[in-house]
Amino acid sequence: MTARSVLASALLGEEPPELPVSHLVHLAGLFGVNENRARVALSRMVAAGEVTTDGAGRYRLAGHLLERQGRQRTGRAGTTGPWSGRWSLVVVVAPASAPDVRAARRRLLARARLGEVRDGVWARPDNLVLDLSGLSGDDVVVGTAELDVDSRHLAARLWDLDGWSARAQVLVAELDRLKPRGPDMLAAGFELSATVVRHLLDDPLLPPALLPEGWGGAALRDRYDRWDAEYRRVLADWGRRRPR
Repeated sequence: MTARSVLASALLGEEPPELPVSHLVHLAGLFGVNENRARVALSRMVAAGEVTTDGAGRYRLAGHLLERQGRQRTGRAGTTGPWSGRWSLVVVVAPASAPDVRAARRRLLARARLGEVRDGVWARPDNLVLDLSGLSGDDVVVGTAELDVDSRHLAARLWDLDGWSARAQVLVAELDRLKPRGPDMLAAGFELSATVVRHLLDDPLLPPALLPEGWGGAALRDRYDRWDAEYRRVLADWGRRRPR
């Protein structure tokens, strides 16, 4: 992991997302990142608007990383609302634009857990409140509709549900294998934790009626919650013993 990814992941895992520089530098050392490199990375993150500092040695998430933490929180909780049987639709009506603008718009729509039905038309079941922050109201039209399609087949076409579930089962096995029992597993556990959180971030959070048999979401969340509690206990104990 790079210095930036270690520091970002550490802050993304905190509530509130704030840590003292001494803790961040010590944690970066687990990955062979020395103090100078860690401080340089933090300075660059401040310049990029990814973190802020209070001037007294504490750093806090900001900008797109703070938004990412909100999405991660949603993915980890896995909480959804009732599904009415209708689908939320977002249609892109913006005039032709540069490739980088179109790519950025696509990323925002995918982050809202929408799937692309066809070019410019995105959809998902209406069991979530859409977060379309970052998109201009002049660029998209938003509505809901009851689609004359087999919803299970459509969901399977828009998202790789079998692939996501299979990967979730692999991660459950990894969590079972890597027991958080001492400081010698902190680096490997940190990377595994980041991998699990990223995977949960990609969960489309569909209604149960649209999920394939044996869906691995609930099992992964339950196992990770228990594993993470123990990992944080070991990490906190290690942190208290860091050199002053």
